[in-house]
Amino acid sequence: MAKHAIVVIDMLNDFIGEKAPLRCPGGEEIVPNLQKLMKWVRERNAEGKDDIHLVHIQEAHRKNDADFRVRPRHAVAGTWGSDFIKELYPEGDEYIIPKRRHSAFQHTDLDLYLKEENIDTVVVTGVWTNVCVRSTASDALANAYKVITLSDGVHSKNDEMHEYGLNDLRIFTKVITIDEYIDAWEKGEDPWLGGGDTENKVD
Repeated sequence: MAKHAIVVIDMLNDFIGEKAPLRCPGGEEIVPNLQKLMKWVRERNAEGKDDIHLVHIQEAHRKNDADFRVRPRHAVAGTWGSDFIKELYPEGDEYIIPKRRHSAFQHTDLDLYLKEENIDTVVVTGVWTNVCVRSTASDALANAYKVITLSDGVHSKNDEMHEYGLNDLRIFTKVITIDEYIDAWEKGEDPWLGGGDTENKVD
């Protein structure tokens, strides 16, 4: 059976909420959806099932990070802005991976963690669909993982950016809703089946 890691990307104070300097309004819309998903995973884990891991990605820049040459200062390591929003705070032994670049794979130990845990499928959630989510998904594929995008578990600054991001993600990931993802697991099916665009139909 497949083993999945649900990667929750950058659901942090500096992205979510009215006080966020790099606010992603769409990210606020998906909070209840991600709460539902994380509750379901945690209940499975409490039953002793270890086939789905929650991995929290935390943008944590140094004070003079190169990223600030092109974007507003945000998510500096050790600050309130780099911390997770209270609604989606990590629990127990859920793994936290700090990153300084768009992709959760760039200069982090995400790939090492996934290999140690024999995980074969990366499920992307969080913000922004067209930036950090897309970059992480692309690098997951480059590292030979199967990739799923949960369409109502990701979002961007606005609907247009979000839809552009999803369209790109349909080329090389399986794009489904959270309910469809959960339903497949409950039926004993691999939610990734049929992923990608093997017939070159996405345009």
